[in-house]
Amino acid sequence: MALSWRSWLANEGSKHLFLLGLCISRASASVLNLNCCLVLLPMCRVLLAFLRGSQKVASRKTRRLLDKSKTFHVTCGITICIFSVLHVAAHLVNALNFSENYSEDFLALNVANYRGEDPRKLLFATVPGLTGVIMVLVLFLMCTASTYAIRFSNYDIFWYTHNLFFVFYMLLLMHVSGGVLKYQSNLEEHPPGCFNPNKTLRENMTVPKAFEETFPAYTTEPFPEDLSVPEPFVQNNFVRICSEEPKFQSHFPETWFWISGPLCLYCVERLYRYIRSNKPVTITSVISHPSNVLEVRMMKVNFKARPGQYVILHCPRVSALESHPFTLTMCPTDTKATFGIHLKVVGDWTERFRDLLLLHSSQDKEILPIFQQRRYPKLYVDGPFGSPFEESLNYEVSLCVAGGIGVTPFASVLNTLLDGWKCYKLRRLYFIWVCRDIESFRWFADLLCMLHNKLWQENRPDYINIQLYLSQTDGIQKIIGKKYQALNSRLLIGRPRWKLLFDEIAKCNRRKTIGVFCCGPNKISKILHKLSNISNSYGTRFEYNKESFS
Repeated sequence: MALSWRSWLANEGSKHLFLLGLCISRASASVLNLNCCLVLLPMCRVLLAFLRGSQKVASRKTRRLLDKSKTFHVTCGITICIFSVLHVAAHLVNALNFSENYSEDFLALNVANYRGEDPRKLLFATVPGLTGVIMVLVLFLMCTASTYAIRFSNYDIFWYTHNLFFVFYMLLLMHVSGGVLKYQSNLEEHPPGCFNPNKTLRENMTVPKAFEETFPAYTTEPFPEDLSVPEPFVQNNFVRICSEEPKFQSHFPETWFWISGPLCLYCVERLYRYIRSNKPVTITSVISHPSNVLEVRMMKVNFKARPGQYVILHCPRVSALESHPFTLTMCPTDTKATFGIHLKVVGDWTERFRDLLLLHSSQDKEILPIFQQRRYPKLYVDGPFGSPFEESLNYEVSLCVAGGIGVTPFASVLNTLLDGWKCYKLRRLYFIWVCRDIESFRWFADLLCMLHNKLWQENRPDYINIQLYLSQTDGIQKIIGKKYQALNSRLLIGRPRWKLLFDEIAKCNRRKTIGVFCCGPNKISKILHKLSNISNSYGTRFEYNKESFS
């Protein structure tokens, strides 16, 4: 008796574990379907740029949510990793249960071919199993290569492994087409718990003699309605009779519904971007600035951009597949079609790009004439794409903080204000620029001086408040001169005292909403973010924005 109870408990425990594994695998698959659908949407850059710049998204709060696209993408990626581990663990249990719980009664429900089949065959010899194993390997490569350490040390590894996402999605479409899980398609003809007189009565209990004559062994007729039924088959005075054997068929792969739309949208956008950027740009000039900064000015037919946007550069002679984003420092206008970028030479890609552009890379400054342009390599520009700094002109008061080469997003804003500031909502701009060496200020010193002189001539010297901070004092005498006299009086030694700066700005702009924009080191960004969330006694509210290439 004890042995039979143990056997019963073991059998029931195996069934519960079997059901638990199926439930967890199904639940985790639903979460994966949702996140595999959403993770592609933040990568649709053209769609995000259109929504940010269109009047259909009139709310500034809603537009600011679009700036969190990279964070949203990373969150979806982490969720995919976590629930993939859960999904794999559940299916490892399922593979063992499919082998041990082989059913002779319902052959169509079996995944295994026979009882006791090696679970490894289910993992490596079936389409769902094999595609699942390869997907785990691809996802592992993508996740490990996405860590900050690898992205910082070798960006190429991150770039190439992340493009395996297309392989991942193709395997995912194949993975769900295996039809492992099935459902009953004839519930009306065979309701759960029904009585099949042609099978159940004959196989599972002793049939009384009165029924042996009524149901011979060869009969295929349904159970007669006018005969009485034994007591074990009567429950609540209702007898459910099976009219046919149960039939099972595979579920339609719901994953196709989830990811087909975003995947098609992403592919269409990539095709549009390829067609749009298929024609190379015309490089008009290349300027080498101090501190290893290169300025490239270009022209392209029908190219339009807004201040604060960025483009993606692709130079086949530097790398056949690799591309990099750069913020526009000069946008085309109605009067000039030229646009430009500033890039800091850091890393292999920028070094090779600089060597191809400059005839003599040792020269400090070189503007090549038109007749030498054939010596420029082919350069393709994809974009422009939106960024948070487009909103800097939509605030009445904006605080722009730059660290080093992080000044590039604000350069296009300053160039736009130089062309004309009265058409924008912005009425006061606080511009803070922190650099380690004095030579870095020369990148945009001429632009700052021209904007300062223009505002003085128009009797609006208070429109822009320029503060330049030099964290190192070496070579401070180099900026002294009549040409940059307006900047010399605004040059400060040391680092900004952020708390005092915020208090002063809040005091001068009571009960206003101030846009805070930062492009620089994470340390400065965290400080500004924290200060923006602190309330003050002046009723001034700070809204924090940060540059983040998606």
